[in-house]
Amino acid sequence: MSKIKKSVLIVFAVLLVDQILKFWIKTTMALGDEFPVIGKWFMIHFVENNGMAFGFEFGGEYGKIFLSLFRIVAVFGIGWYINNLSKKEVPMGFIACVSLIMAGAIGNIIDSAFYGLIFNDSYGQVATLFPEGGGYATFLHGRVVDMFYFPMFSGVYPDWIPFAGGSEFLFFRPVFNIADSSITIGIFSIMIFYRKQFSELENDESTEQKIETGTAEEPELTAKNDSLEN
Repeated sequence: MSKIKKSVLIVFAVLLVDQILKFWIKTTMALGDEFPVIGKWFMIHFVENNGMAFGFEFGGEYGKIFLSLFRIVAVFGIGWYINNLSKKEVPMGFIACVSLIMAGAIGNIIDSAFYGLIFNDSYGQVATLFPEGGGYATFLHGRVVDMFYFPMFSGVYPDWIPFAGGSEFLFFRPVFNIADSSITIGIFSIMIFYRKQFSELENDESTEQKIETGTAEEPELTAKNDSLEN
């Protein structure tokens, strides 16, 4: 199987699991419902957000449109990048990491673009797929479904900590989904395992651009000149 086909398979697999779980959450739970998976450390807790990963918000209505459009452009850019990588001598693991990032971005784009059209609200009720009265929002104004919640431990900040002293804290507070996890795993895997590979690719692309613009000699010609001089 070619590298590009493996990349497509990774993206498809992540999207399939991500969307199946989101559909199940949306059609079986009302907003705010939760149940334990591993005691009080790991919960399925249904929330929706208008913005970025892990429940962060971004700039209201116009910010949401900008973010959605930015994600769409980014997905096309990542797709172009993966296609170029597949033609080079690049480890499949690196391409898999980039594919995970792409899959996560697409997963959250689907929520923002279409969930407002195909679901009604989840406030105080279990949402219905394709409701008679239409969805709760227009195109690109849907909310992203999040469900993974890890309130592993809580406590109170010591009084000597500036600004936060005496206030309560909870770790880990953000609620996230499979798409968020896919992006995070892809980015951190590149940083940990393929940082050198990423730097080499940047250097190769820089050399290719110089050759195309005539500001650098091709490697083969340079090597021949060096051998003649010696």
